[in-house]
Amino acid sequence: MTLNLAEYSDKLSNLCAVYGVKRMELFGSASRYDFDRENSDLDFLIEFAESHSTGAFDRYFGLKEELERLFQRPVDLVEVKAIKNPYFRQAVERDKVLVYGT
Repeated sequence: MTLNLAEYSDKLSNLCAVYGVKRMELFGSASRYDFDRENSDLDFLIEFAESHSTGAFDRYFGLKEELERLFQRPVDLVEVKAIKNPYFRQAVERDKVLVYGT
C-alpha cells in the first residue's frame, strides 16, 4: 500500500510556499507498495528556492517539524544537492513521486 498524498495536497502546497520549497518528491517505502501505515516514516527529497527571506536552517527544520505534525510520523528530508552517493541517488530516482513543483 502506498501513501495517498491527494488528501494532503493543499496543506503540502501551503507548506512548500511558506518554506520556500521549489520542488518536493516522496521516495522510499511510502512511494512503493511496502509502505506500513503503522510504522513507516516518510522520506522527502527537497529542493529549496535560492532566494527566500528565511535562513536555510530554519526552513529545513521548520518544514520537517510541520510535516511530522501533519502526518503524525517521523519525516526525513534529503536535499537534492546533498546526495553524493550514486547508488543512493539511483534508488531515490527509481522510487520518487512528485509532491510539489514541476
